[in-house]
Amino acid sequence: MADHSAIEWTQATWNPTTGCDRTSPGCDHCYALTLARRLKAMGNPKYQVDGDPRTSGPGFGIAIHKDQLDLPRRWATSRTIFVNSMSDLFHPAVPDSFIADVFAVISDTPRHTYQVLTKRSRRLAALAQTLRWPANLWMGVSVESARYTFRIDDLRGTPAATKFLSIEPLLGPVGKLELDGIQWVIVGGESGYGARPVEYEWIVEVRDQCAEEGVPFFFKQWGGRTPKSGGRELDGRHWDEMPGRLVG
Repeated sequence: MADHSAIEWTQATWNPTTGCDRTSPGCDHCYALTLARRLKAMGNPKYQVDGDPRTSGPGFGIAIHKDQLDLPRRWATSRTIFVNSMSDLFHPAVPDSFIADVFAVISDTPRHTYQVLTKRSRRLAALAQTLRWPANLWMGVSVESARYTFRIDDLRGTPAATKFLSIEPLLGPVGKLELDGIQWVIVGGESGYGARPVEYEWIVEVRDQCAEEGVPFFFKQWGGRTPKSGGRELDGRHWDEMPGRLVG
């Protein structure tokens, strides 16, 4: 976790769990897996758990960090906080009760805004009605191609006050999106070793749909060998719209 984040659309990160494994092609070049391997080699105790050999691809073991639950309570100044930058809160190895504990901390600290992002939208949908949904929680799903747009419907069925899409890494055209009930869309190309290229047409297809529907659009990066390799400009400008803030 960090009180400051290099991620363009947040200010801090909070990892009450660490660990994840592959669930779809967007995971193939996961930055968290690369970083976790480095942290494990350095002896960081949060990354010593082995991944589950039954999973469909590489991963690093899920660990629950109850000692980190109170961290946001100690941050007196309001922040936008990305929850689990090094994990997925809705991974099947995270107990229902611990997810509820995380939501309770979010509810108890309304000075902060929390962003939770998952690829496990089926579990999100299954648990949604059992959780308390505070207004300061933004809930998002990752959608890397048209094959995974079903996650949007799973998200739409939740009581989250603010719902967003992270279309990153964008690996192919997503086609027509149903944006009803969606308050924010992030798009970005892949970065890291072996990064798969993103096409201009795929990006503007999403941007133009957002403009038509009045949904804030945030373009994070073109990607490449590093996150900043291709820069962040799209059609000569940065697109940094956020929920409640459109840029004309």
